[in-house]
Amino acid sequence: MANLEQQGAKIVITGAAGLVGQNLIAQLKRTRCQIVALDKHPANTAILRELHPEICVLQVDLAEAGNWQDEFKDCTHLVIAHAQIGGIYTDDYIRNNVTATARVLEAARAHSVPYAVSISSSVVNSLAVDDYTETKKQQEALEVASGIKQVVLRPTLMFGWFDRKHIGWLARFMRKSPVFPIPGNGRYLRQPLYVGDFCAIIISALEQQITGTYNISGQERVDYIDLICALKKVTGSRTIILKVPYALFKILLRINQIFDKNPAFTTKQLQALVTPDIFEVIDWPAIFNVSSTPLEKALAITFQDPIYSKVVLEF
Repeated sequence: MANLEQQGAKIVITGAAGLVGQNLIAQLKRTRCQIVALDKHPANTAILRELHPEICVLQVDLAEAGNWQDEFKDCTHLVIAHAQIGGIYTDDYIRNNVTATARVLEAARAHSVPYAVSISSSVVNSLAVDDYTETKKQQEALEVASGIKQVVLRPTLMFGWFDRKHIGWLARFMRKSPVFPIPGNGRYLRQPLYVGDFCAIIISALEQQITGTYNISGQERVDYIDLICALKKVTGSRTIILKVPYALFKILLRINQIFDKNPAFTTKQLQALVTPDIFEVIDWPAIFNVSSTPLEKALAITFQDPIYSKVVLEF
């Protein structure tokens, strides 16, 4: 199949100023296709606009109908990447994961968008029960029921440039704190996925218009405490890694939530961390004809790049 430039592609990306969107746009620009970037976060949108002044970047609330829906005219490919990942208010998750998705799909159907990449999450297969998990399930159900030809991608925990909530936040905390607390024994299995690899998967899907649902897990499994040790090594941090009893750790998070109304890590996320989930590992390198970056190398790319390491550590 022809590449995106040859297809004359116009790609609309929601949640474009987030982790996936920022990295995806950096790769998509090489295809010389038309890109429309939609996001509601003022600071992140400003960063995106500064880095890519040549593309159309709109700061909009997707949960509200508006002129942004007109951008779907002549759209050939849609990437649904918006999501409420963290926070303590249920209404925020519903608004940003469910209501906003309904608005996006409404616009896509109105303008007969022929193909979409829907970015779901591995949490739809998780044993955890929290606002993020439940609303991501609802979001995916809306996307599948839309009737639009699409691929549904369910990534595990991702990291990379512009990572504000996950490993990037842990790295920033590590830089600031002399002590890095680990809940319990820290032996909680993680399957982190490098966002650079995930974006290569998205582009492959866009070019080939692949359909179906795929669980995209990191190819390497690692315990949380070992991941933190690897992160400490790659960032050169001098923080002391300290195991803290689970109950005490939870109490400290509850106290923090009293003073921080938008905490990066909540008690519900703590519960998700210790939930014993093992996600399917498929041969996505072969399916999408892309390479898998080894975890150690991906961490080095993320945190040792002379330019972008500053972005992820300050984002």
